[in-house]
Amino acid sequence: MSARATTRPGGRSARVQQSVHQAVRDLEAEVGREALTVPLVAARAGVTPSTIYRRWGDLRELLSDVAVERLRPDGAPADHGSLRADLEAWAVQFAEEMSSTAGRTYIRDALTGDPEQGNAVRCSDYAAEQLKAIGVRAAGRGEAVPDVETLLDAVVAPLMYRILFRPSDLSEAYTDRLVATALDQRSAPSGA
Repeated sequence: MSARATTRPGGRSARVQQSVHQAVRDLEAEVGREALTVPLVAARAGVTPSTIYRRWGDLRELLSDVAVERLRPDGAPADHGSLRADLEAWAVQFAEEMSSTAGRTYIRDALTGDPEQGNAVRCSDYAAEQLKAIGVRAAGRGEAVPDVETLLDAVVAPLMYRILFRPSDLSEAYTDRLVATALDQRSAPSGA
């Protein structure tokens, strides 16, 4: 089990993580990503390089951990009054944030610095939690809601593919088509 998985909320471990993450963000802004080194980050964070190596392994894994935290949504998805409107607005926002230069960098960092793929799962969980919140709200309004896996497959997966490999068409019309497909799958009979 990695050190990240055993981090307790609060305490020294949380303070170290917070100060190291902040040091990475500050140094990236000041000296650029290419100039980052573990000793430089450690000095800025007020820890020893061995603390970073022990906890994260190397700079790539540290950048991956920072990226996952940066990819975490800031809050609950906005309520636009209906499942379709909520999903459409969420998909547009997701596409905009993830396709930005910073978003693509964070996605790549999250994946390349994590050989065990735990960060990919964490990122997927963020999207799933957001979609679940939208679904719970819609179900509370009496709307039929597709399961989260259907939404991940029909909306998030194609968006991530486009963001990483074919970012030319990430328009609102494209995200609306993805949502329509997901909602159509909700009402399609099984085995059809």
